[in-house]
Amino acid sequence: MENTAGAGRYSNSSRPRCRDAGIVIGRLPTGPYNAITDVPGVLVGHSTIVEGEGSLVPGKGPIRTGVTAIRPHPGNLFQEKVPGAVYVINGFGKATGIAQVRELGVIETPIVLTNTLSVGQAWDALCEYMLELNPEIGVTTGTVNPLVLECSDGFLNDIRGRHVKKHHVLSALNNAASGQVAEGNVGGGTGMSCLGFKGGIGTASRRVEIGGNGWSVGVLVMSNFGSMHELRISGVPVGPELEKRLGDGHKAPPGSIVIVLATDAPVSPRQLYRIAKRCGGGLARVGATFQNGSGDFVVAFSTANKVPHDDASRFVAGKWLRDDSKELGRIFAAAVEATEEAVLNSLFAAETMEGRDGNTRMALPVDMVLDIMKTWNI
Repeated sequence: MENTAGAGRYSNSSRPRCRDAGIVIGRLPTGPYNAITDVPGVLVGHSTIVEGEGSLVPGKGPIRTGVTAIRPHPGNLFQEKVPGAVYVINGFGKATGIAQVRELGVIETPIVLTNTLSVGQAWDALCEYMLELNPEIGVTTGTVNPLVLECSDGFLNDIRGRHVKKHHVLSALNNAASGQVAEGNVGGGTGMSCLGFKGGIGTASRRVEIGGNGWSVGVLVMSNFGSMHELRISGVPVGPELEKRLGDGHKAPPGSIVIVLATDAPVSPRQLYRIAKRCGGGLARVGATFQNGSGDFVVAFSTANKVPHDDASRFVAGKWLRDDSKELGRIFAAAVEATEEAVLNSLFAAETMEGRDGNTRMALPVDMVLDIMKTWNI
């Protein structure tokens, strides 16, 4: 089965999100969709590839993988760049394009998420997409910096087959939409595992409103890290109790996570870097310990103060929040809360999946989790 979808719900939507199950994370209010798309203009698209079953035949399948694309705004990002930053929590990863973002403080392509060994194909497809939009690239102006990040889905997927092709990437880009965002076993998250269970794509948002000003902070994660024992939900050590009830046969090697944070707050690239660092606090709250083999990357951007590619002025016009402002402090808190809830949504939404060689990641047993949390009066 191959599925391509925009932001609209995928077929696993029968499973509740974290809040649907009655678990409220943090104190700040969410946006209407509780998703990264609550930041005006941000679009998300997925392309999902699920084919075959049984024993692994390297290069042929079974396939459990896909692509997720995040577009910071509907326009041409090369011509109208956005302020951006990258924070590397632990650098065991194969991301492309991050060095230039860290150096120049702008993002000039959509952000594509996929599996580790498909980064090359995704980069090539994203590059072609940008070249078609901008015929002057490499002719009358400079080159382009495709931004592609990854996690390994090799436990469930024939990762050596590099089954993500150009048309999958282009489909995710072209079908990207606003509104509700599909979560769990979808797009780049199709074959991912998290905290001993099935992981994948998750998202959440927060509103920051002070003195008549209001901005959104949205986070989307591709979660693929941690063991069951580490799982914490709303401060409750759920993981050890689940391990007692289910056994410890759900161990997973150190994995990774990609976090994309968006905001419409007027913040500079340096401030985005500070905001991105706070996402590590949200990961710690769910149990992440950032192991040696973990590739933990945060990409952050603001849709305010866009940067034109061609500008006759030698100066960049912009207005940013003060670093000591209450607003920026509240945005820090929003980054922590939205990251924590996005990871939990990736777990709550994901369904049990069997992949190569019968390898299986079971869905988070939500009823069991709620039963455990009741003993803590939560």
